[in-house]
Amino acid sequence: MISQFFILSSKGDPLIYKDFRGDSGGRDVAELFYRKLTGLPGDESPVVMVTTPQWGGRRHHDGRHFIHIRHSGLYLVATTSENISPFSLLELLSRLATLLGDYCGSLSEGTISRNVALVYELLDEVLDYGYVQTTSMEMLRNFIQTEAVVSKPFSLFDLSSVGLFGAETQQSKVAPSSAASRPILSSHSDQNQKNEVFLDVVERLSVLIASNGSLLKVDVQGEIRLKSFLPSGSEMRIGLTEEFCVGKSELRGYGPGIRVDEVSFHSSVHLDEFESHRILRLQPPQGELTVMRYQLSDDLPSPLPFRLFPSVQWDRGSGRLQVYLKLRCDLPPKSQALNIRLYLPLPRGVVSLSQELSSPDQKAELGEGALHWDLPRVQGGSQLSGLFQMDVPSLSGPAGHGPSTSAPPLGLGPASLSFELPRHTCSGLQVRFLRLAFRPCGNANPHKWVRHLSHSDAYVIRI
Repeated sequence: MISQFFILSSKGDPLIYKDFRGDSGGRDVAELFYRKLTGLPGDESPVVMVTTPQWGGRRHHDGRHFIHIRHSGLYLVATTSENISPFSLLELLSRLATLLGDYCGSLSEGTISRNVALVYELLDEVLDYGYVQTTSMEMLRNFIQTEAVVSKPFSLFDLSSVGLFGAETQQSKVAPSSAASRPILSSHSDQNQKNEVFLDVVERLSVLIASNGSLLKVDVQGEIRLKSFLPSGSEMRIGLTEEFCVGKSELRGYGPGIRVDEVSFHSSVHLDEFESHRILRLQPPQGELTVMRYQLSDDLPSPLPFRLFPSVQWDRGSGRLQVYLKLRCDLPPKSQALNIRLYLPLPRGVVSLSQELSSPDQKAELGEGALHWDLPRVQGGSQLSGLFQMDVPSLSGPAGHGPSTSAPPLGLGPASLSFELPRHTCSGLQVRFLRLAFRPCGNANPHKWVRHLSHSDAYVIRI
């Protein structure tokens, strides 16, 4: 049983607020939660918090439990004054996030703001007086009447982000515009619904490279994500790379093998053909689900996508800092990386920046005590460079003292890279085929879209 449910933006603005039991004393609980959350040290906040008199709120807030998850930059929060298992509430919040994404097309501040009426109608059907009634998509389809307000049409000139499921990306221009961000429609508009299924292999790459260039840590977290607009229960078969193996002891095929350390599957996946043919068989419900998760550490089958070669000259006498950065892309020549950004922390007191960049489409600027170097696109096998000169008067010595040195000053680095790699997986895992047993009544065959994408999670290079 929960007392309130609310959704906050990343800046703490309330987007949705629902009081189920009237025992909260007002909307100030949302402000109280965000104030406490932002006041905590560190980046990771506890998912469960309990109000105390030290929180500074009203007395009737004491002893209230706040349970929250963060999804797509939004805070989904439930409160209760009862002694309830936090794991059950976390499961409820995760399920609500999935339902909101299914009905609104995607979960973001914009889609929630455009579909306030739909969100409140969904909450009224899922929860009654704070008690969960149902989170089943099939049952909710019979009661939800409000149509979702979809986002603006996709433009190929908008390259600001690479989304999932083929939405709002230049790489997915073979797919219908914003097709995968379309909501799961209600039952009364089924006749207008297209039969489509989107499958994404998404990998997050974490790397730590020492100052001498040696690799200290590498980790790949991968997921196979499915978004289906087919009728619930439609059978599909997903064929993975035949050389795919789990653990170091298992070898398959005649090639080098695509190995992962750990793998887990959704409960709806049947594995009777996995051992012999690496085929996943499932009958998914409409909406999104993660078919498979996997992890690989310390042994990538291919070179790292980027190598950084830094050179530092530091004149202590004048406080002049010169940093030369050469970035090499070790992807295959036909591949490319998008939206590359290098973030380099700088010593305190930097007052100016002069730059020489190897191509006109690059840009660099100072901000928040760091150098930001942006490269919109890098082709595989190429390298780019930048020469950056900065004045740091706060670290300069007496005139004529302090010779130049290659040792970096205190506060410089480490560098961090963020990037996206379309049509590329760091583990080498590929989807061989996606076959559907579903046969529509009309002549139109279901549309199938498969995409592979890798992006950086924490790509750190010590200077």
